Amino acid sequence: MSGIIIATTLVGGTGLLLGLFLGFSDRFFHVEVDEKKAAVREALPGNNCGGCGFAGCDACAGAIASGEAPVNACPVGGDAAAAKIAEILGKEVEKTKRMTAFVRCAGTCGKSKQNYDYCGVKDCEMLAFVPSGGPKACHGGCLGFGNCMKACAFGAIQVIDGVAVVDREKCRGCGQCALHCPKHLIEMISYEQKTAVVCSSREKGKAVMAACEAGCIGCKKCERTCPQSAIRVEESLAHIDPEKCTGCGACIEACPRNIIHRI
Repeated sequence: MSGIIIATTLVGGTGLLLGLFLGFSDRFFHVEVDEKKAAVREALPGNNCGGCGFAGCDACAGAIASGEAPVNACPVGGDAAAAKIAEILGKEVEKTKRMTAFVRCAGTCGKSKQNYDYCGVKDCEMLAFVPSGGPKACHGGCLGFGNCMKACAFGAIQVIDGVAVVDREKCRGCGQCALHCPKHLIEMISYEQKTAVVCSSREKGKAVMAACEAGCIGCKKCERTCPQSAIRVEESLAHIDPEKCTGCGACIEACPRNIIHRI
């Protein structure tokens, strides 16, 4: 009987000591929770994509709650998340400009010439270590091994016929695909943009024609044709000013290489 009493006493005493220790720890090591930050974090989508420029949603929430970032800092959450956060913080929010990724290359397998057959690692960044930066004759073209596709958390990119293609409806504008493209072919543009040049090559016309059937040769026909002066050719490559472009399509008709597309 005495053994039972001793065991009960030991168990009870141990429990009491643990309870006191936990109570002491909670009192002296308690970390205050920023309720506003927690509420903002709850309103964010939780993708931790880094598209906001911060190291994940926790950091973004902290910056928004402290006033270091605007309520619409999260491109993935868009207007819906911004509205919730603005309500939490008692602030006004401007309408978020929706952005989408755009791949400036149309050099598919049938259009872009190959210098050799590549049988190595299927990774775009690894091609910096192989001859000519990859098998494609165009040094500025899409390498087609899908680093951008792997980086996309929303399944918005596929590699089709050797070129990355963005599904604008699935794209949430986080920009991770652009960060992972070693050729810097992907840029973030406004979802409302009507027309774009599907090429990034800055080679001279003769070199472009020798490498790809879908490359800009810098002929300036689009520049001369545009009634809004929305196109300029710099370094043998056409650029469209989306603020001036009205989507009339004159440049599309004028381009002899068919590399200006409606999007």
